[in-house]
Amino acid sequence: MIIGILKEKQGESRVALLPKGVGILVKLKASILVETKAGQGAYVTDDEYISTGAKVDSREEVIKQSDILLMINLIDAEEISKLRENQIIIGQLNPFFNISNMVSLANSGISSFSMDIIPRTSLAQSMDVLSSMATISGYKAVLDAANLLPNFFPMFMTAAGTIRPAKVLILGAGVAGLQAIATSRRLGAVVESFDVRSAARNDVESLGGKFVEVEGSKEDVSAGGYAVEQTEEYKNKQKQLIQDHAVASNVIICTAQIPGRIAPLLITKETVEAMKPGSVIIDLAASTGGNCEVTKNEEIVVHNNVKVVGNSNYPCDMPSDASKMFGENLVNFLKLFIDKEGALKLDFENELIKGTCITHNKEIVNEKLKQKL
Repeated sequence: MIIGILKEKQGESRVALLPKGVGILVKLKASILVETKAGQGAYVTDDEYISTGAKVDSREEVIKQSDILLMINLIDAEEISKLRENQIIIGQLNPFFNISNMVSLANSGISSFSMDIIPRTSLAQSMDVLSSMATISGYKAVLDAANLLPNFFPMFMTAAGTIRPAKVLILGAGVAGLQAIATSRRLGAVVESFDVRSAARNDVESLGGKFVEVEGSKEDVSAGGYAVEQTEEYKNKQKQLIQDHAVASNVIICTAQIPGRIAPLLITKETVEAMKPGSVIIDLAASTGGNCEVTKNEEIVVHNNVKVVGNSNYPCDMPSDASKMFGENLVNFLKLFIDKEGALKLDFENELIKGTCITHNKEIVNEKLKQKL
């Protein structure tokens, strides 16, 4: 079995697998083919891949020869057309926002597995790329905010008087939000956090944050730890409470997302206009519409003297560790595909393989995606 590692397109500095991961797969009797300069953005040379047992070749040859192709982001439509029937691709495919390409994969007979929809169970923790990348995003978002804010984060007692600590509001207490809380507290800020899931309270408070709760939230244990769509009555109460806390904050980190849906709107234009001049909003949900009404994806917008940063791709700013974490998730997932002889096995009785599969046997097999067609 040949596993291919593709170089990501321009703008993406990560690579799906580092040489350490290659070494593990080689020990499992897999052959590894790496596209020339695939690891360049993550500061890894071709020679380092070769030293761990991989072969390096052109993109065309990697696509042509590989039984399984590993990638961070989905390849474009033109390259999908070059894939052969029964090839397997694994990556963060963002299937609910790439529907036309998912249909193309199905029509071409490609088996695709999207790591960003892997079931969030205890068995899948070591394969959860969303959690891995969210850890980086939460950390980098706070550092970005600290650089942009015209104030200190910590309190200082100085000869010129007392500097009050910055107030930080974190919207969403998932992995990114909790990392943002922890990082903000390390920098000395006063931190509050809002989440529709009441179970998040203990996590927030354990990190030194204050939990902001709106009564009446709808929760669903079948959502696998994700937030779910709320009632209009709840949204109205949420809107007012968030505005009250937002206008008192120096920094807001937006992390709230619902899988497969447009991100919930939490910060209105009116709220931004009521915030203190010089305040900073970092919107990690920018690529799915944003939690802030004035967010523009991959742009910094200055609205009424408030800086709004639309950035959903902070892991690219930390490509070495981001690639390491992504690759370890992939290796753990790939172990489900490789038998003792190094041959491919696809066991659709395995809940992780089944739950991550998007297309197989010329069909879209993911039930949620079927509903969107």
